[in-house]
Amino acid sequence: MSGSMTIGPDRWLAATLLVFLLAGCGTKQVLVQSEFPPPVMNKLPLTIGVWYDEEFANHEFFDEAAGRAETSWLVNTGQAQVQLWDTLLKGMFRDVVYMNGKPGPGQMNPVVDAVLLPAVDELQYAIPAHTNVKVYEIWMRYRLQLVTTGGAPIADWTMPAYGKTPTAFMQSDEGAVRLAAIVALRDAGAHFASTFTSIPDVAQWLASLPRAGDAARRRVQP
Repeated sequence: MSGSMTIGPDRWLAATLLVFLLAGCGTKQVLVQSEFPPPVMNKLPLTIGVWYDEEFANHEFFDEAAGRAETSWLVNTGQAQVQLWDTLLKGMFRDVVYMNGKPGPGQMNPVVDAVLLPAVDELQYAIPAHTNVKVYEIWMRYRLQLVTTGGAPIADWTMPAYGKTPTAFMQSDEGAVRLAAIVALRDAGAHFASTFTSIPDVAQWLASLPRAGDAARRRVQP
């Protein structure tokens, strides 16, 4: 299997169905698991809510083999996604609250300053062609929404993340893919921590909150 591929949210259901159809056909399965370090920064004095929808919490990507000589892949990143964002948000904000449901009218959610809705908008990966060097690359694009508990929009933006297998030595194919995914997730955490307060709509919202205005203007380090 070689080249690159792109997977968007609209393919998630189809990919899930294919998993059951091809489970017995030599599919390589990778469960991404890792510990993620918290960001080194001054916490914003805010209570942030977070809502992980089912697609995000169970995120996976599936690539069907193009021919008999190739292998299908199923890579599950959902558990690692949730662990990353839990660690990240707890390191960035004074308090983190998990919502009872997706923010919107009529939802009985706790009172928070805002709610973050993370989603994987697109994923691509590249596998070296015609070589035994097991170095893999993963590109991810997140869509991030910051809303009120009633679902009113505060900010909506996209964020890239990139990961590459740090070493090809002593790695199985599955191990190389797993390492590339972990590096991509760590890149996402560093990117979010270092850019959150500079997103124009986020910066405008923070400036409207007296207790957060000064803190938001401090320099942060991921």
